[in-house]
Amino acid sequence: MTETFYDVLRRQGITRRSFLKFCSLTATSLGLGSAAAPKIAHALENKPRTPVIWLHGLECTCCSESFIRSAHPLTKDVVLSMLSLDYDDTLMAAAGHQAEAIIEEVKHKYKGNYILAVEGNPPLNEDGMYCIHGGRPFVEILKETAADAKAIISWGSCASWGCVQAAKPNPTQATPVHKVIHDKPIIKVPGCPPIAEVMTGVVTYMLTFDKIPELDRQGRPKMFYGQRIHDKCYRRPHFDAGQFVEEWDDENARRGYCLYKVGCKGPTTYNACSTVRWNEGVSFPIQSGHGCIGCSEDGFWDKGGFYDRLTDIKQFGVEKNADEVGMAVAGTVGAVVAAHAAVSALTRVRHKPGSDMPKGDK
Repeated sequence: MTETFYDVLRRQGITRRSFLKFCSLTATSLGLGSAAAPKIAHALENKPRTPVIWLHGLECTCCSESFIRSAHPLTKDVVLSMLSLDYDDTLMAAAGHQAEAIIEEVKHKYKGNYILAVEGNPPLNEDGMYCIHGGRPFVEILKETAADAKAIISWGSCASWGCVQAAKPNPTQATPVHKVIHDKPIIKVPGCPPIAEVMTGVVTYMLTFDKIPELDRQGRPKMFYGQRIHDKCYRRPHFDAGQFVEEWDDENARRGYCLYKVGCKGPTTYNACSTVRWNEGVSFPIQSGHGCIGCSEDGFWDKGGFYDRLTDIKQFGVEKNADEVGMAVAGTVGAVVAAHAAVSALTRVRHKPGSDMPKGDK
């Protein structure tokens, strides 16, 4: 009989109390609310363990580095127990022929029921010879492993968009996963790297509910990529007030003003950095004084430089200082007051005895 998720935890010495705490934290991180915690617990206690094969193409392994630093220790233990015991050539103990035998066993034993996680991308130039996996081009391994997978997770911007490997002039013809695999559902989890809790959250959701999360039009989970960093940034009030850092380390920088003018890409970047944050929720780049570089967006390496100011943002407050914004608001209020006064005067004339103003339909 195949082990359930909970069986694995019990075997590792995880207490019932810690398990339920994990379920509550997972429900909250997925935006499902505390009421979903019992459903998650029930699913993990009863559903068979789902195998995951994690492949590595052209990448720097920063996604794996992020993943194993998930904030809550149990989260890390839970998902690693689901992954490393199957196949991940970076994290698993096996190597060489032994490792290759494991991947073949998973592919055949769990045909159509395993999840394929891909970190990095396949290069297509020179018949894929710029990335070799077990003596063969990675693109071949990717296609073979994807053929019988239930779904595919594209970890990070490398697998999702191509990232730096695909930046111009892209001599290896590095290509994102979705441009090679066309017949499987693909969940993109971009970022360079993605946030650890976003990664574990996506995996846990899929293992718990046996379905992929709701995706946006670009294939990203809406629960984590549904809002711009700008929307929940704590510096947003300064943006609306026209208070900006003009130069690095100027007085406005020390005051914590908005970093838009020194190249912050928060207004055009969709990610959970400003809500989930990094390093156990301690901080994120903008809070640390560095503008967002938009690493979770398609083609961010080729979009004009990390510190070049965006020129197509035409929102309230961008080109105005606080005084101008205040005057504009005052002018609007004045116009409303004047309009109200005019309507009131017309009403008084209308109801004045002997007035020739029309009374309207009766």
